[in-house]
Formats: sequence, structure tokens, C-alpha cells
Amino acid sequence: MQQNRVVAREPAPLDPATDAAKVRAMYTDPDFMWRGIGRMVLGLCEYAARATGFTRTEMMTTMAGEPLYRVCGYLPVEWIESAPIDGVRVPFWRTEKAI
Repeated sequence: MQQNRVVAREPAPLDPATDAAKVRAMYTDPDFMWRGIGRMVLGLCEYAARATGFTRTEMMTTMAGEPLYRVCGYLPVEWIESAPIDGVRVPFWRTEKAI
């Protein structure tokens, strides 16, 4: 039996002069989609990033979230697939936006 592995992620400090602020793990409950909640949360993330000196943001987007992020100005930079989990790979776009 294969065991699930959890990898702790301790991100290195980001430098606003050279790095993009990272938006991570943003999800909207399907019962509340298309009501502006995701756009509002994303706007707050961008506001906080600008307030601390960042000039761009970056995030990994799933295919389900890609339409929202594209409308909000995020452009695809790189196509990535996850490592296989039970033989399944999840596709992602690494996206970026100037803020």
C-alpha cells in the first residue's frame, strides 16, 4: 500500500524588487461561484502585494480557475503538470500579472 506524503513548504523570503508576490490556494465554494467572491479575494491579495512594494503577482492556476484569472489580467507563462498521484497528473498554468 502506497502512503501519502506531505511535504512541508517553508518559502524563502521574497524580494519585491526582483520577485513576484505569490498568490496561493485560492478556492471558492462551488455553491458561491460567479458572485464576485474570487475577484474580491484576488483584488485584496493584489492590494496587499502592492502595499508591500511588489510590482507583479504570480500563481498556479487550474483549468477550472483559468477563466477568472485571465479576465483579471493573469497571463499564462508556463504549462506544468503535477507529479503523478495514483497515475494521474494535474495540469496547471503558472500565470503572472503586473500590478
